[in-house]
Amino acid sequence: MALARQADYLSVEAYLAGERASEIRHEYVDGVAYAMAGTSVNHNQITANVLTELRMHFKQTGVDCRPFSSDLLVRTGKDRYRYPDVVVVCDEQFLDDYSTESPVLILEVLSKATRQRDRQVKRLEYLQLPSLQEYMLIEQDTVEVEVFRRSDSWRPSYYYWGIWWCWNRLG
Repeated sequence: MALARQADYLSVEAYLAGERASEIRHEYVDGVAYAMAGTSVNHNQITANVLTELRMHFKQTGVDCRPFSSDLLVRTGKDRYRYPDVVVVCDEQFLDDYSTESPVLILEVLSKATRQRDRQVKRLEYLQLPSLQEYMLIEQDTVEVEVFRRSDSWRPSYYYWGIWWCWNRLG
């Protein structure tokens, strides 16, 4: 994920002001802004599919929640801002027009470059958010989904293509 690193400390205010003017997205961790890498076609397709399904689900159920793509900042701590691949926010819980600290669901699509950071560093940050109910990780190169739910004490559940296929064929 980190393509460029700024050498000098950057205040949160300077980061947020710069981020709104920048054509390149940056995550912010403890005074340092890290440029975000581009994504593959497969990554984009997975994200688009998830956004579409979530939007349809909320529309059908009438729940006051909205899914957002990777352009919505999530404040995960005093000096940390992240751009998850998919974020769901309910009841208009935004800090401003660009960010939230109250997502109910965060989803990351994994790649070789981001897998370790998403599974370890970001997961620990995200699970500390009081509003978060689910954290999902989707492998883009294999059919594997890992879901952490607050209601299950953040224990992971795993879903694979074979299980889905067998369940649909037998069930």
